[in-house]
Amino acid sequence: MRVGLKLAPQHVTVEDLRYVWRVGDEAGFDHLWNFDHFNPIVGDAGGDIFEGWTLLAAMAEATKRARIGCMVTGNTYRHPGVLAKMAVTVDHLSGGRLEFGIGAGWAEIEHGMLGLDFHTTGGRIRRLRESVEICKALWTQPKVTYEGRYYKLQDALAEPKPVQQPHPPIWIGGSGEQLTLRVVAELADAWNHTGPAAEAEHKLQVLDRHCADVGRDPASLRRTVQMRYAGDVEGALRTTEEMHRLGFADVIYTVKVDEGRRLADEVAEKILPRLRGRA
Repeated sequence: MRVGLKLAPQHVTVEDLRYVWRVGDEAGFDHLWNFDHFNPIVGDAGGDIFEGWTLLAAMAEATKRARIGCMVTGNTYRHPGVLAKMAVTVDHLSGGRLEFGIGAGWAEIEHGMLGLDFHTTGGRIRRLRESVEICKALWTQPKVTYEGRYYKLQDALAEPKPVQQPHPPIWIGGSGEQLTLRVVAELADAWNHTGPAAEAEHKLQVLDRHCADVGRDPASLRRTVQMRYAGDVEGALRTTEEMHRLGFADVIYTVKVDEGRRLADEVAEKILPRLRGRA
């Protein structure tokens, strides 16, 4: 099992973020994460928050060995051509350590305040599919023409290509059974789940059916889970083992923002060694 650490860049300082990145990199976590929002999603919506992708560029320079990513990018905030270029830049800055996390987007308040169309749930997920297709094409082809329902590219150039070949691993977050998990089966390298084990078991069954429908070996798709960590070491370990038995290959511990430094130290000192020992 690979182990990740996440501190959301809301209600925190840059010094808090740098501290957690340093702990994660030096303690031996496999990957480090932030998130992608323009308002805090807990507490005061008018509180401090930093932008996720510019932070990823900083994480690339502040770390040496851990892989880095955004859990997950809100697709509706950026044109896929812009996002693809941002991802390549971070992949080069990090020496090929980017994990590309993306989802359909869900925070309606952010769309409203910025004047962005929120669309229907189905419309956001269909846009997600097109965006991932475009990113893959721009990362792998010398010139891209794309005629989608929502996005169109004409002889688009995108150099340099990513350090990672054919492209950074694509993680898609979401749990919608009809549309989102279908996109995961078609296009993702990893699926990210947030929720209890009982729900996860059912979602895994749905995902396996989608893989069968599209002719994909389910074993080729990594199952990953993120869980909130607030200080219960034994509870976190029990849940992690339960998820591992279900087939989840990666766990990401999200530490509470108001205690991010202390909890990051705790995960590094009390949880990570025990997981490594059992492995």
